[in-house]
Amino acid sequence: MKKPSKSRAPAIAYAIFPKDLAGHLFEVRLTVAAPASDGQVFALPAWIPGSYMIREFARNIVQIRAEANGESVALAKLDKHSWRAAPVGAPLTVVYEVYAWDLSVRAAHLDQTHGFFNGTSVCLRVVGQEDMPHQVDIVRPSDPAAATWRVATAMPELGAKRYGFGTYLASSYDELIDHPVEMGDFALATFKAHGVPHDIVISGRVPNLDMARLQADLKAICETQIAFFEPRTRNAPMERYVFLTLAVGDGYGGLEHRASTALICARADLPSTGAVKSADIGEGYLKFLGLCSHEYFHTWNVKRIKPAAFAPYDLQSETYTPLLWLFEGFTSYYDDLMLVRSGIIGEAAYFKLLGKAIGGVLRGSGRTKQSVADSSFDAWGKYYRQDENAPNAIVSYYGKGSLIALAFDLTIRSKTAGKKSLDDVMLALWQRFGRDFYPSVGRGVTETEVEALFDEVSGLKLKSLFDRYVRGTADLPLARLYAPFGVKLVDERRNAKPSFDAGAGRDGPDCKLTQVHEGGAAHRAGLSAGDIVIALDGLRVGGALDAMLGRYKVGDTVTVHAFRRDELMTFQVKLQGERVPCVTLSLLDERKKSGRPSAL
Repeated sequence: MKKPSKSRAPAIAYAIFPKDLAGHLFEVRLTVAAPASDGQVFALPAWIPGSYMIREFARNIVQIRAEANGESVALAKLDKHSWRAAPVGAPLTVVYEVYAWDLSVRAAHLDQTHGFFNGTSVCLRVVGQEDMPHQVDIVRPSDPAAATWRVATAMPELGAKRYGFGTYLASSYDELIDHPVEMGDFALATFKAHGVPHDIVISGRVPNLDMARLQADLKAICETQIAFFEPRTRNAPMERYVFLTLAVGDGYGGLEHRASTALICARADLPSTGAVKSADIGEGYLKFLGLCSHEYFHTWNVKRIKPAAFAPYDLQSETYTPLLWLFEGFTSYYDDLMLVRSGIIGEAAYFKLLGKAIGGVLRGSGRTKQSVADSSFDAWGKYYRQDENAPNAIVSYYGKGSLIALAFDLTIRSKTAGKKSLDDVMLALWQRFGRDFYPSVGRGVTETEVEALFDEVSGLKLKSLFDRYVRGTADLPLARLYAPFGVKLVDERRNAKPSFDAGAGRDGPDCKLTQVHEGGAAHRAGLSAGDIVIALDGLRVGGALDAMLGRYKVGDTVTVHAFRRDELMTFQVKLQGERVPCVTLSLLDERKKSGRPSAL
């Protein structure tokens, strides 16, 4: 990309100023050198790629005005996220304030501890000029609390020094909103993965952070994934990558971008130099590395290999695709697999994670009613808007999608005697649809092309798998598929505990049912999500429901008093065995002796 001359005003320029840290306000000045002759239209996205829910970011614009040549310009609102400025024959500037108090990876947040924003939350789109270079000046806050702040982003610097306030440059609006920005006092480390610099940025207080271990583990994961997609050249698809991580007391989440990821985690999940050294990786740290692996894999699978509906994005309304099972589900399959292949965990630890994933899918009856193709298409209205009935009504295209990836992988490996695997399908998707997607927006893949590619690469006819498991709702025969690889899969619910078969949480000092599973003991007795369980056989429950149920046997009937709204109700609940699947996978001795092929 040719950089504009510093002596010439850029076509589109933003100045983003953290104006009021305590009031959580960013001020943005957007200048358009050549506004549309019939009146320039501006729009703020309604959603952010990777999070399929209409969020209406424009609702956080507190005030907005326009000016040209020092005079006010009329600005008419067209809808909830769009404005039109009156025609002017000079550069046009729009000045607005954005309220930033969303502590997540999706929007913007600002206070005395740090600042963070995605372009979709703060950068108005100049309609009709999205393909022009976009210059961004990130201005240092005047508040003394920010005197030592730095800036972290994967956006290319123009007039700024690395990690400094100043000017950055994106080749288009699409690139601009794909580079989140973190500002504050943060821990920073850099490693190279196959020659490409990777920054680790940790915001938030983390005592005794073991950055050296984190560097080593992330390097192993990143190099494994780069080599996966480019086994010969080891070429990464970006010139630099940034892990932007916010550590909080309790949190978990991530959002992928083309050369970075925004993460939020519990500070206890990060490795500590003060921890007792152990050969076993901690559960919290393993979860964090799995999250990093997941978002990093998206660098290829969804940021460059895209469904056709996302090339380009329509950021003002829902964009439907039946393929999220491929982009999120397959990424969920490979994220843990990459932990094994990089040497972070062993096969036994991987099987433990996989057993938990299988159990999670089998837990909800929604899997018998909704296919992953439909779940993908309905993400906007169902998956991202889950209510208390979600386990009984929907299936996760993440969870079941990862098991479908496993089923395809085992099927291809078995029927080709190990000559082909799902890896070959992913490589073909990368080579045909992802490798050349940027710098200009390329073409996405359709569902018809996906299915044809599976057959072509594997040399098999896989339509029945698509019909039964992608477009259908059948449970996957994983035990049978694993058998040729010497792996035994069983559901160990031999001594099931007595249970309501309902989710429970706290409501002050009392117990509140959060979900009631279809066909379970609570459902059969008439209890509902939202009921406040007060007493069990005349004894107050409080927060001790599980402990109290432990004094009974499966088949016992208990009297339950519960409030529904303000009405006290009585229920007779016949306890049943806990229906939570307990899936375990183990390596058979005969495989160890016979040298059967690995399924990894």
